[in-house]
Amino acid sequence: MKPFLNEHFLLESKTAQQLYHEFAKDLPIIDYHCHLPPDQIANDHRFANLTKIWLDGDHYKWRAMRTLRVDEQYITGTADDLAKFEQWAACVPYTLRNPLFHWTHLELKRYFDIDELLSITTARDVYHQATKMVQTPEYSVRGLLKKMNVEVVCTTDDPTDDLRYHDQIKKEPCDTIVLPAFRPDKTLNIDKGQFFIQYLERLESASQKSITNLADLFGALTTRMQYFADRGCKLSDHGLEHIYSVDFTNEKADLILQKKLKGDHLTLEEVEIYKSAVLYFLGVKYHELGWTQQYHLGALRNVNRRMEYQLGADTGFDSIGDWRQATSLGSFLNKLDETDQLAKTVLYNLNPNDNAVLATMIGNFSDGKTKGKIQFGSGWWYLDQKNGMEAQINTLSNMGLLSCFIGMLTDSRSFLSFPRHEYFRRILCNLFGNDVERGELPHDIEWIGKIVTDICYSNAKEYFDF
Repeated sequence: MKPFLNEHFLLESKTAQQLYHEFAKDLPIIDYHCHLPPDQIANDHRFANLTKIWLDGDHYKWRAMRTLRVDEQYITGTADDLAKFEQWAACVPYTLRNPLFHWTHLELKRYFDIDELLSITTARDVYHQATKMVQTPEYSVRGLLKKMNVEVVCTTDDPTDDLRYHDQIKKEPCDTIVLPAFRPDKTLNIDKGQFFIQYLERLESASQKSITNLADLFGALTTRMQYFADRGCKLSDHGLEHIYSVDFTNEKADLILQKKLKGDHLTLEEVEIYKSAVLYFLGVKYHELGWTQQYHLGALRNVNRRMEYQLGADTGFDSIGDWRQATSLGSFLNKLDETDQLAKTVLYNLNPNDNAVLATMIGNFSDGKTKGKIQFGSGWWYLDQKNGMEAQINTLSNMGLLSCFIGMLTDSRSFLSFPRHEYFRRILCNLFGNDVERGELPHDIEWIGKIVTDICYSNAKEYFDF
């Protein structure tokens, strides 16, 4: 029987162990998509205790706690921080075989050198030991990034954000490169009633341009994209149910926008036309700026409307959706490619049934100029667990070229999530190592080690030109 979470965790063979420890373990981290708050990086924030740094905002843990009958006051409510932590600790033994069990103990071990299994019995000792460490200067936000050898972080930022904290970060010494990423989804949400109108007012203020028609909207977005580019932005990102790519003209989309601005009701067909026009415009601009565009596809968000009204979005009430992806995605990419305006693109799916769709779609638009121009992104959200990552890697291996893959990201709001890169690296090395042990790959450790290094670090560094 192997010990839990020792140095060979998830590494089932001698070759896998060699690949991980010699090639992957100590590589810097490039986290090219996350939701870390830039203000906390700029101000080198220090957290008051373990609950503040570890539980606040973590909807993965929140879902598990609700499932185990924990009252909401101990999740997002007003209970004190120690009580909230004790409730979480009591839940951890019941998360066996969920990735939360692995992540929890990896994070305790890597950040706090705590090897104890977390439970209600150990909760107070763990809380007080880790909290003492959290309150020291070494556990400030920048200290945590340095501790985990994070070379690059790309945050996720709305077009209306003034990026003041990114400006502040650049003016002060920081061991980690921190860059904004452009997330303009709210400009697509013409079907969101008054929220859309209110958002356009914010965009007007940020761009200092009046928005009365589609050309005005495109002008405002262009201004904001240049503002982001001037501050080092290299990526955009979208979180969509599916790609919008119906036939449109800008004239039709303009009439639809003006109809909305008058307060008139829009049909589903009109909504699709507007979204298709805006998404295509953005894609063209991304290419013009030399950015990489990212599309996170397939999340069914805010399913529990009662809880959305009570707690807001991103609080743990989203699931996998089952939209058909292939036709509209292919149409969208092809429309951009027809005029040679298709930017580098990373595609992420949330529904595992779409693995083969994305793994084959990316090969349709290789141009012989850019290595891995269209990427099948790493397992995301519900798929960033062992089975999900193995499925993504195996599908990409069989239907594309794993050697061109740009690797893992955290997609996280927590500064304690970086061991997810370790988790990915161990899983990757285990797959390669087992293939070697079975005689399915040659025993060429130096070459396979180079491929591992590329996937975990070098490919992303080259792809994004960091």
